[in-house]
Amino acid sequence: MAWIKTIPFEEADEKLQKILLETRSAYPPEYASPAPKASSINESIVDSHTLIPDALFHAFSTFSALMAPDLPLERRQHEMIATIVSETNDCFY
Repeated sequence: MAWIKTIPFEEADEKLQKILLETRSAYPPEYASPAPKASSINESIVDSHTLIPDALFHAFSTFSALMAPDLPLERRQHEMIATIVSETNDCFY
C-alpha cells in the first residue's frame, strides 16, 4: 500500500476504473506479469496517482508509448535506465 491515500479499483468511480483499465491494457505484454516483490507491502506507483485520474491517464499513457515494442530498446534496457534514474533521484521505486 502506498503511504498516501489511494482509491482501490473496487471503490473507484466509472471514470477512474476506465482510466485504470485503459492504462493497464496499453502496457506491453511482457509487463503483464509483475516483477517479484521485494516486500510483502503491496505498493503501486499507478495506485498512488488515483486521486488525480487525468494525471494518471496522461503520465502512464506516456509511459506506455515509451515502452512500445517497436522501439529499439528491450525491457532489460528500459529497466536498467529506470534503475539508474531512480537511484540518481534517491527514489524508492
